[in-house]
Amino acid sequence: MDKFETFTGIVAPLDRANVDTDAIIPKQFLKSIKRTGFGPYLFDEWRYMDHGEPEMDCTNRPRNPDFLLNDPRYSNAKILLARDNFGCGSSREHAPWALADYGFKVIIAPSFADIFFNNCFKNGLLPLVLDAATVDSLFAKATGETAMEITVDLPGQQLKLADGESIPFDVDPFRKHCLIEGLDDIGLTLQHADEIRAFEEQRRQKAPWVFG
Repeated sequence: MDKFETFTGIVAPLDRANVDTDAIIPKQFLKSIKRTGFGPYLFDEWRYMDHGEPEMDCTNRPRNPDFLLNDPRYSNAKILLARDNFGCGSSREHAPWALADYGFKVIIAPSFADIFFNNCFKNGLLPLVLDAATVDSLFAKATGETAMEITVDLPGQQLKLADGESIPFDVDPFRKHCLIEGLDDIGLTLQHADEIRAFEEQRRQKAPWVFG
């Protein structure tokens, strides 16, 4: 998992509540577990005018002109702004995979579904819970003629806007550490590789029949 670094990115304002994981990445794309290649199919049913299937070339698919990711202002967005209960529905880990593969690094909403929230941290995404009034203010600024940029400072736990406003946010210290260090569950385990090998060798000496 890549280390999470301070960055400045464009905000894509998805003004919808209760965005479920089937909207984020529809069920037909769950056949693959490679973690990559899902970006072109993110929000597939909202983003395109036709029906998407795995391995489909999206280059010339008809696009929905009313969907925000087809708006040139938000084409390179790294921050997704949403409403309440983002990531509800089934627990598919493909949802954060698709968001990350598209290029999103941060999702801001007043609330998230629990399983989706946890899966984001495990896949290098930072889900930020901000109060509804702050989210309303960000939507107002992000929907102007020019796209809004925000600097995300995870070590300092601050969102810094171009107008000088600074918005503090809370994040669990352990999850913050894992994001900054680029540690997923496997990475955390491998930090103890020497101890694991020592235990296996000790076990091999005491119970060789277990190892054939």
